[in-house]
Amino acid sequence: MAEMTVEVVAVEERMWSGTATLVSAQTTEGEIGIMPGHAPVLGQLVEGGIIAITTSEGERRVAAVHGGFLAVTGQKVSILAETADWSDEIDVEEARRVLDDAGADEVEISRARGRLKAVERA
Repeated sequence: MAEMTVEVVAVEERMWSGTATLVSAQTTEGEIGIMPGHAPVLGQLVEGGIIAITTSEGERRVAAVHGGFLAVTGQKVSILAETADWSDEIDVEEARRVLDDAGADEVEISRARGRLKAVERA
């Protein structure tokens, strides 16, 4: 089975790197799916969007991302996000509290929505 190298990097840390057979991401141009051999592309990630990675072992990893870019070159996909949270590490109740908080700002609300989407799609 064909594979590609994938790395997910947030501003403060390298979150994951490995091989995958499929990467999907929500960009400002729409949702994009990347498989091995995909043409080079650069996409801007949406605020409060998600990424999904199917690893070479068949595991599905889903993360909420807030801003950043997706770059595809040759057999490599780099996801460079401002912030990212893996779906299995998201505090769902906290995300819901943010959405219910009348004083929450737009950035907090966008991140909370993205986190809930990531949990739903995991």
